[in-house]
Parts: sequence; structure tokens; C-alpha cells
Amino acid sequence: MPTICLKPRAVKFIKSLPPKHKEQVKKYILSLQNDPMPHDVRPLTGYSPYVRADVGEYRIIYIYDSEKDLITVVLVGKRNDGSVYRTMKRII
Repeated sequence: MPTICLKPRAVKFIKSLPPKHKEQVKKYILSLQNDPMPHDVRPLTGYSPYVRADVGEYRIIYIYDSEKDLITVVLVGKRNDGSVYRTMKRII
């Protein structure tokens, strides 16, 4: 079972969510331990090996390292605006 590592930026965003949405995002992230690459995950164009998953109104960007058996959640953000991708460009 892969280990999940949350980057500080992702933790901060998750803590700021309303309780219902926070629970929804947490459940999805924990479900990645059972299936790190579910069918609804897509590669992040131009940012290999990052992948993205949509959970309700939010987008989760993470890396799955199968050799280390590690899932690193890099970023969580609103799905409808481009802020997740703008932030991605700044941190890479």
C-alpha cells in the first residue's frame, strides 16, 4: 500500500475548505492508497510525471512513484479557474 505525502501548500488548501468538501477531498486522497492510478486520472500535459484528478469542484495534482511506493500530493485547488495551473508553473 503506497504512502501518501502531502506538500504544505496542499495541506493549507485542504484545511481552508468547508467541512463537506474537505471530507470529499480527504476520502479521494486516501482512496489512492488502494488504486494510485484510477481510471479518472489524467496525465498533466507538459508536466510529466504529474497527474490530475477531479473531485467535485476541486482538482488534485499528484505524483505516483511506483518504485518508492509513494504518492505525493503537490497541489489541490479549484477546478473551474486556472489558478491550479498558474500555481503549478510557479512551483516547478
